[in-house]
Amino acid sequence: MSINPNEDTEFNDALRKHGIIPPREPTPPSPSPPPSPTLEEMLEDYTPSELKELSEDAPDDETERLIAAHRRQRIALERNAEKKARFGRVYPIGRDDYTREVTDASKINEEEDDDEKGTGVICFLYKDGIPRSERTFEHIRALAARYPRTKFVSIVGDKCIPNLPDSRIPMLIIYRKGEIRNQVIAWGSDRERRSEGAYLRL
Repeated sequence: MSINPNEDTEFNDALRKHGIIPPREPTPPSPSPPPSPTLEEMLEDYTPSELKELSEDAPDDETERLIAAHRRQRIALERNAEKKARFGRVYPIGRDDYTREVTDASKINEEEDDDEKGTGVICFLYKDGIPRSERTFEHIRALAARYPRTKFVSIVGDKCIPNLPDSRIPMLIIYRKGEIRNQVIAWGSDRERRSEGAYLRL
């Protein structure tokens, strides 16, 4: 007769007692349930207007105070983000504007920027009538809206750089702290590009 050493029987207990079969492996403890979320964690997904309604329906004064404090903090964070979102679109410039709108603008630090990193400025050189340039312009507009803390400017290529060949269009010149940090030449000339890839390179 075969014996299943894992069975919980009196016979197996006797065999274990005499060392004939090995001891039973201890039953692993059941995992502890995850901790309940705190009130602050539960409030993270609510908008300020929803938080206001919640505070009015709070079951007690302490909960009402906590919700109201969380709402004030959320409003302050949103206002701070709006203040830093200074741009949000593509600004057309001319050659005479370049120093002021690009080089000098990239030296301006954001408010409360203790590291003094300056402002990212992306200068888009384009030319009408070149399909890849027009496609890239669409990406640049989308990126400008998505990253409003970065300044995007556009200028006709040969008005920025005299005699700039069409083969180098579209061109992106990236500035920060008054210096060129990167250049992307003829973006999209080799294959179709996505705006996410453009920003990763910037």
